[in-house]
Amino acid sequence: MTKQEKVEIVEFLKAEFSNSSAIVVCDYKGIKTKQLEDLRNKSRDLNVKVQVIKNKLAKIAMNEAGLPENQLKDTNIFIWGEDQIALSKVVCKFAQDSKENFSLKFGYFDKELVDVNHIEAISKLPSKDELIGMLLSVWTAPARYFVTGLDNLRKQKEEQ
Repeated sequence: MTKQEKVEIVEFLKAEFSNSSAIVVCDYKGIKTKQLEDLRNKSRDLNVKVQVIKNKLAKIAMNEAGLPENQLKDTNIFIWGEDQIALSKVVCKFAQDSKENFSLKFGYFDKELVDVNHIEAISKLPSKDELIGMLLSVWTAPARYFVTGLDNLRKQKEEQ
């Protein structure tokens, strides 16, 4: 890889890391290519990006993006996106399915360093679509109960 290519990669990563609200760094040692492609396909549907990056280039990009410094050792795969909950759900589900070959190391949520426990806790929250469904259910409940009451009253009047 030439120096110019490295500079372009760092600039791209800097822009991506600066614009994302969630970044998770995982160890992928022992993962098969097919499994990695499955992770990429699941992530792509949720607008989450997955990329294996050299530690030195990633460290430079993270520093330039203003992220707190952390140790990058061994094999790392970077997963980032805008939706923290969706990203956490994808990563934790994949880690659970892959068992020993894939593990979470740390992450950045809103440019703050977070640990594995925080990422797992976020993954258990309901997604945006689930929250909207819950809210709509609460909003429509009075109308449903009113209609059910009117229907019961109609049935009662018909029986008399």
